[in-house]
Amino acid sequence: MRRRTSLLRLTAVAATAVLALTACGESADPTSSGEGITPETLVISGVPAEEGTDLSNTYAPVIEMLEKELGIDVRFDPVTSYAAAIEGQRTGKIHIAQYGPLAYYQAVQTGSDISVLGAMIKEKDVPPGYLAYGVVPADSDIESIEDFAGKRLCFVDVSSTSGYLYPVKGLLDAGIEMGDWDEVLAGGHDASALAVASGDCDAGFALDSMIDSTLIEKGDLAEGDLKVVWKSETIVEPPITVYNGLEAELLEKIKTIFADQANQDYLVANGYCEEGDCDLTDQRIWGWQPVEDNYYDSLIAVCEATQAAACNAA
Repeated sequence: MRRRTSLLRLTAVAATAVLALTACGESADPTSSGEGITPETLVISGVPAEEGTDLSNTYAPVIEMLEKELGIDVRFDPVTSYAAAIEGQRTGKIHIAQYGPLAYYQAVQTGSDISVLGAMIKEKDVPPGYLAYGVVPADSDIESIEDFAGKRLCFVDVSSTSGYLYPVKGLLDAGIEMGDWDEVLAGGHDASALAVASGDCDAGFALDSMIDSTLIEKGDLAEGDLKVVWKSETIVEPPITVYNGLEAELLEKIKTIFADQANQDYLVANGYCEEGDCDLTDQRIWGWQPVEDNYYDSLIAVCEATQAAACNAA
């Protein structure tokens, strides 16, 4: 039977999530027009890809721009899990939330009344999409994902698209039966990769940029410390979403802003950040781009193929 270990203290996570959501509810102070709410403070939230990251700094240019354009206070309230973000947005305490693709699917499945403002774009004019990597220590005898059977594997979180869902599909496609591994939930893409590098896991999964650049640039890994032995198919980019219960005019303004202004070009040109120092979110993106309603259909197909419990659990 599959054994699952969490590197995070679940009680601490739950407590932090409750405190974050309580803070959201206490400070948003919405007023209702009968056709939607107009909060005194617009609350944005998200889950960091790296443990210990202060996401509020990475959203600062967007927050400043929103405050100027909307004429209301805007605050970033971090949460430690997608489940907390989903609950916060479902109840209207979080108004804008950055999800992973799977967490967005979970949010919709569990009744959140939300719309996609756009998908992350890492570089201007580059088609959206990213990969999940399966990695092992450089000196490991493991050569492919087929060798992961029976091993101690680090995943990120059951709500992670590149750190759980697509890796599970990769394992199944490799002929490994569901649960034929010792499962560790590391809590972050960085934590998963570093646990593999330290030998705490035989192999593990993380998003491509964490392995290719982020951990190397931070000095946490050296080039060649990890060996990539598996790459997923292209994954749809994470969406940023808005709570549809906002007052109609406010809601439309937010949609227009994210379609036209929530990107490095606009933010630099209008003095919200400086050229070369305007990476947004902890994934260092260029901005967000509107997507068609069917953009996330491929994710639904993966959920159907894997029958993963995470596709229906938040």
